[in-house]
Order: sequence, then structure tokens, then C-alpha cells
Amino acid sequence: MALIETDRLSKIYPVGETSVRALDEVSVTVRPGEFVAIMGPSGSGKSTFMNVIGCLDEPTSGGYRLEGVDVGRRDRDALAEIRNRKIGFVFQGFNLLPRTSALENVELPMLYNGIGPKERRRLARASLKMLGLEGREKHHPNQLSGGQQQRVAIARALVNQAPLILADEPTGNLDTKTSVEIMELFVKLNRDAGRTILLVTHEPDIAAFSGRIIRFLDGRVISDEPVRH
Repeated sequence: MALIETDRLSKIYPVGETSVRALDEVSVTVRPGEFVAIMGPSGSGKSTFMNVIGCLDEPTSGGYRLEGVDVGRRDRDALAEIRNRKIGFVFQGFNLLPRTSALENVELPMLYNGIGPKERRRLARASLKMLGLEGREKHHPNQLSGGQQQRVAIARALVNQAPLILADEPTGNLDTKTSVEIMELFVKLNRDAGRTILLVTHEPDIAAFSGRIIRFLDGRVISDEPVRH
């Protein structure tokens, strides 16, 4: 069964008296365990596609199934529950709470899922350890490097055992060496832990770490090809 399946997915935004078709009948299938990079210039529809897949935005028309469940027509509460249980997010700007420790940042998604404090702490510590951040649990974001902050963000995305990781330009604020380290982490998570990863990037060198590249232009998929390593 496909993890992600979209069928002629469209998103139209009103702009004054006209409208913009950000997605134009996009049909994509992603199977469990794939590592897929989404590429395209600004305004191509790649970010809108990720927002719909992440249940942050609703399609205007077309279908979207996640693990076989039609999520395209769910209400806000149902979408929030799907986000919390099935999707882990990693953003370019890290999106960490600045006055909160690394451990507490990683614990956050579990608060929404009703996991008790002892279990939250245990799982958050294990997730940070897996990302090479043992001993940094009490550090606040301003005490961590950019690469370390992104590792905290990835640990937070993983902690709920979500089957899908969505990463939006995760290396955009990092130097080249740190970008490679973060991408190697994604490859390891995909290969060893079987996590399905959907990653937006405009950098070919970053996309090359994936197993498949889908390119968008003017709201449409213009190519969908495997990466030859």
C-alpha cells in the first residue's frame, strides 16, 4: 500500500479579482521507505504540495490519501491529530522554542499525544542520543550550533515514531560541511530505520542524497526520476 497517494490534486488561491493555480492536477505516489526530493524554482508549487501533504493546507480539488486514509476532506481537529501522529516536520529555520531546553523541545509533540512525563523524558533522551546529542539535553537553542539545532529538530520529528518525515529546505541555513552531515543523517534514518522522507530543496547536491527526484514547474510535475548513485 502507498504511504502517500495524490490524485489530480489542485490548489487555487484567490488573488484580488483573479486566482493563482499553485497546484495543477498533481498525481504522485510515494511508497513506505522511499526518500524523495522535491525540486523546482520559486512559485513552482513544491511548498504548496508539501503543505497539503503535511495537512497544513487543504486542496481545492483532487484526492489525497495518507496510509490509505482520505485526509483531503477532514476537519481541522482531525487534521491536527493526523499531523501529530503520522508526520514529523523539519524546517529550514529549525523552529525551536528559544527559552526551552533541547530535551523539552523534543518532548513537545508527545505532550499533544497524552504521553506521561516519565515516558516523554525517556523517549526524548533516546531520540537526542540517536542524533548524537547526548550531553546536550539541557542546552538552549542559543547554546547550540546551527547543525546541532537542526539535529534537535530532527530528533523532535522522530520522537513520535511518525511514518512520514517532511523536511522543507532543512539545510538552507547551514554551511556546506554541516549540510552534508545532516543529509547523511537523513540517509541513515531512511536506510536503517525505514523512515519515509519527503524533502524540499533547490540544491541539486542536496537532492542527490535522495533516491528519487520529483520536479515541479507552474504547479505541475514535469519529471519524476530515480537517482542513480
